[in-house]
Amino acid sequence: MSAIKEQQRPWRESRTKNITFIVTKDCQLACKYCYLVGKNESERMEWKIAKAAIDYILIHEDDFKDDSVVWDFIGGEPFLEIDLVDKICDYIKTEMFRLNHKWFNSYRFSFSTNGINYDSEKVQRYIEKNREHLSIGITIDGTKRKHDLNRIWKGSGPERGSYDDVVRNIPLWLSQFPDGATKVTISSADIPYIRESVLHLYSLGIKEVNINVVFENVWKEGDDKLFEKQLIELADEIINHGYYEDHACSFFSESIGKPLDSKVDNQNWCGAGRMLAVDAKGLFYPCTRFAAYSLREKKPIVIGNVVDGINNDLLRPFLSLDRLSQSPRECIECEVASGCAWCQGENYDSADTDTIYQRSVAICKMHKARVRANNYYWNKLFNKLESEEKLCSTSLTARDNNYKLC
Repeated sequence: MSAIKEQQRPWRESRTKNITFIVTKDCQLACKYCYLVGKNESERMEWKIAKAAIDYILIHEDDFKDDSVVWDFIGGEPFLEIDLVDKICDYIKTEMFRLNHKWFNSYRFSFSTNGINYDSEKVQRYIEKNREHLSIGITIDGTKRKHDLNRIWKGSGPERGSYDDVVRNIPLWLSQFPDGATKVTISSADIPYIRESVLHLYSLGIKEVNINVVFENVWKEGDDKLFEKQLIELADEIINHGYYEDHACSFFSESIGKPLDSKVDNQNWCGAGRMLAVDAKGLFYPCTRFAAYSLREKKPIVIGNVVDGINNDLLRPFLSLDRLSQSPRECIECEVASGCAWCQGENYDSADTDTIYQRSVAICKMHKARVRANNYYWNKLFNKLESEEKLCSTSLTARDNNYKLC
């Protein structure tokens, strides 16, 4: 295929490879709910490792069948290594062009950042250079009260929240990424602040709030009832004030809370094995959650390295994962199974043995609470829209009748 034709290739979201560089295990924050239990300041990726990973991936084009690619950068905090990231991205672009690679001009550079140094000169220069192929999400948990409850600065001394350090950069971020979405995490301690936090994020100009509960088994008795109450109150606010017209909250979806037909809906929820992650040592993982700094109880699962490549025998178990092969009977027969998520890494870490085929059910009660609130949301919204449609129809009929009388 010619370079001109390659430049015209469309972005194909449905067939996209996700490749993650763990550029650092350091972060300015010590978030209480963070699954990265092994963060440290010493494990930083060197250029020679990054280059070797890129060379292996791009040279073995036939082994990666996907039409497009997301080059994902995480930490810790990825923008702590902005010089390395900038060099990596420059090399990726020039090599994809030189090799006339199928991913040339069909790629994204993706970041989830804590937003603290978003306005730095180096980060802004990088954004300007890569703007057309860039996706950046800033994590802000909601109100100052909720955000500062968990997202605290690391170090000794009294706890210090990071809300003020992040929120100052939200206007700049939204001016560059008007459709930017944020990611909110819910743990047991901050359930009471869900409603006010989502509404606060809307007030900041963020229109898409991706929000989820942690997969770890941290839930206490009664958390599900409080969770449901907060979501119902949030549903009332969204519907009564019309936020549903141009805002989104991922807790509410028409597709969740239904039984699943195992013959049709037997996919694995997680992309582990179809993704690829590389760390500072040049080790390949099926997902970042299988790297050592993500695991509490288990040993990391390595599927190769930048020198020897990917060992497909080690990768094969991940490619055979599906819903039936890892779910207990209660999950398979559950009447509200659709939308109940899982994390493959957490499944592995919390399993009784060193298996990836044992699904964690820690969020079962929380999912069912979400489904009840979700049903409330859609029933109320449909009733409102139906009433408005009838009112509109009545008004149009009255107008037409008046016209005829005239």
